[in-house]
Amino acid sequence: MKNKIIEIEKLTKRFKNTIAVDNLTLDIHENEIFGLLGPNGAGKTTLIYLLATIYKPTSGTARIASYDILKESSQIRKIIGVSFQEAKLDWTLNYEEILNWHGKVCGVPKEERKDRIKLLVKELQMEDAKGKPSYKLSGGQKKKVEVARLLLQRPKIAFIDEPTAFLDPYIKKRIWEFILELRDTGSTIILATNLMGEAEFLCKDDRIGIMNQGKLIKIGTPPELKDTIPGGDVIQVELKKMVPQIETQLRAIPNIIDVKILENKVMIYLNKSEEVASDILKIFLQNGIAVDKFQMNEPTLDDVFFKYTQKSLDTLE
Repeated sequence: MKNKIIEIEKLTKRFKNTIAVDNLTLDIHENEIFGLLGPNGAGKTTLIYLLATIYKPTSGTARIASYDILKESSQIRKIIGVSFQEAKLDWTLNYEEILNWHGKVCGVPKEERKDRIKLLVKELQMEDAKGKPSYKLSGGQKKKVEVARLLLQRPKIAFIDEPTAFLDPYIKKRIWEFILELRDTGSTIILATNLMGEAEFLCKDDRIGIMNQGKLIKIGTPPELKDTIPGGDVIQVELKKMVPQIETQLRAIPNIIDVKILENKVMIYLNKSEEVASDILKIFLQNGIAVDKFQMNEPTLDDVFFKYTQKSLDTLE
């Protein structure tokens, strides 16, 4: 059994008449990338601010590495790092000064600090901002500095809010790789995002929590979440010629919800397609039916989000 490093109990945060986080209970495991997936306004950032002891809860509590967020906030701040959605930088300092100061405050030894900064500047292509005070940086440049601060720190527990906003695909992928390296070297990461691809890539070995209107409505690994959609997987089989009647044989296979046959094309709607794909193919072979194309498609996280909220994450971003 995995060790719990964050334990959240009935955590609630109100802002006047708005409930930003609504009676949320959750355990997060050590060395996990736990993804908070949801649209802007779902409560992801507020939850991070509560856990990072920036906001005080209206009710409920949480424990971070056994420290209570209400009573032991100073201890919590020693073991966490936060990469904010909107960069929080000293306007007058350039990125080298910001990173060096942050690493020094966080206790990163001088030579190690130098090496890490050099690597991050190179890999995140930050050289074009050299010497510029942060108020002169573009949104994308500021975001790189914000993320680099946390990657330099390598905290025990990392809160990362929308890490790749404003960034091009290459830098986005490199930041994802750095986040995975951070997890693999011992950090626990809480990632807030409204990008399905980002959540799926970074949490493929861990869990995602779908948030909407302050509530955590479903938790699971990406495959577990997709398997909650009845008949969400689709296997499309294209044949050399018109198919004989094999519908009854196909329907007898476990997990198959529906079968539709259109001339030389068979559409099979099912759950957990990876478990029965070989059985499906075997039926065609046993009946001497030549298969021209065999294609498996699974539901997306947007399909999952729609199932539980009746809204599309794509249209909400």
